[in-house]
Amino acid sequence: MEPVLFFLGSWWWIAPTAAGLGAVGYGAVTMPRRRARRLELDAARHDQYRAYQALQSARADVRAARADALSAKAARGGVPFAATPPEERRAIQAAKAAERAAAMHLRASRDRLKAVQVRFAQSGRSAPLPLEQLLARHDAIAARWLVYETDAGAALSFPQMLDARHPSTHAFLRAQHDAQRLRPATARAKMTAAQFVEYRDAVGAMEAAFDVAERDAQDTARRGVAGLRWNSPPPAVTPPTTAQPTSPQPTTAQPTWPVPSRRAPSEDH
Repeated sequence: MEPVLFFLGSWWWIAPTAAGLGAVGYGAVTMPRRRARRLELDAARHDQYRAYQALQSARADVRAARADALSAKAARGGVPFAATPPEERRAIQAAKAAERAAAMHLRASRDRLKAVQVRFAQSGRSAPLPLEQLLARHDAIAARWLVYETDAGAALSFPQMLDARHPSTHAFLRAQHDAQRLRPATARAKMTAAQFVEYRDAVGAMEAAFDVAERDAQDTARRGVAGLRWNSPPPAVTPPTTAQPTSPQPTTAQPTWPVPSRRAPSEDH
């Protein structure tokens, strides 16, 4: 019994150490996926924080506009009940409109955060990661664009989609370049919430720009087809016919109007 007690007294620390190492190993294995699953939630919180900062900045702009109006009124003599000059009044109105817009953005970001929290709580381990969904969305837009580069029929029908000189096509190509620049190498790449938000916004801008460019190209092609005109209509093609004997058509006498006589007057008169 004494050897067993001596062994336990000498090596008692092995069990806690092994348990600690196992917990650390499990955390190291599962932490990346948990962080990847929380990426959309962290991005929604980041959006809410940015909206809150924008609201605080808009409120500061309102106070600054009112202070400028008071300074301008004081410079004009400081009349207590004088009307605010038009320039300062317009500046205050613009600042208040920006404050209302910032407040609505903050309210929308809070609602979006609640929706993401519910979706995160209901998603299982087998659900696709937020970055995987965003990459699939990016690939879908690229596939739609690739149709116009590889399909000769689509390229001939809508040549504007391949013309970078057109404003809408140029805007799409620029948005595509920005999204490709921010695209991570793999779906398991480590990204911060700010980086995810930047890439998500770039993909959204790319999708919107492609829709505008495609709609514009279709409208241009439709107007071009509707505007086709010919100088003269093409001659009608009639099938050959065999000569048939024709009978003389009866002619009807045309009525003649009486013409007054032009005889010389008689010598008897």
